Amino acid sequence: MKKPAKLPDTGTGIPMPNTQEPKDEPNPFKATDWRLFLFAWSGFTLRVLLCVGAVFSAAQFLQSRQDKRVERTLALVELWEKPEYQEAQSAVKRRLGELNRQAAGLVTSQTSPEQMDIIMASIGAKAMTDEGGTMPLAEFQDRFDRVVYFLSRLASCVNTKLCDRAVADEFFLDYARSFWRFFSTYIERERKAGTANLAVGIETYLKAPR
Repeated sequence: MKKPAKLPDTGTGIPMPNTQEPKDEPNPFKATDWRLFLFAWSGFTLRVLLCVGAVFSAAQFLQSRQDKRVERTLALVELWEKPEYQEAQSAVKRRLGELNRQAAGLVTSQTSPEQMDIIMASIGAKAMTDEGGTMPLAEFQDRFDRVVYFLSRLASCVNTKLCDRAVADEFFLDYARSFWRFFSTYIERERKAGTANLAVGIETYLKAPR
């Protein structure tokens, strides 16, 4: 009877724990071999330069975005100075000026800010009627809509962070606040009448924390 053929040993066995103490890796920054020393420090310097370059590139990118915001805002300032918007602004100013003079007796040194808001809202509401001034209402409505369009465009640019808020505030915040105090009641009435999104962007811009 033949003995069975011996199969080849394919197992690797169970690894035994190393009983030898691990050797400390040499510190290349303290190497006596100048080539190893130079290689270590050149690699370290390269990594530092790459990090500095990344930070610098990020800073340049952020600054470029900020410059674009300022540039867009100043472009809106130039647009506001164009004749069609200056004429619209003047028409609104004249109409409100006439009504302010008529209501002068309602304002005293004791008038509270809340009372002043009511008076201004009343003036703004009257401005949007046929009795609101010498300019026919249809013509004034066109000027009013032009101002609302511009302020809405400005507000949208700021609210979406495409324009710089600080620069926009410097040029337009006081005017926008005054405009809103006069016409917010009228605008709210128009929203309820069906123009739901009228001047929503302007309101959001004015209510943003500062």
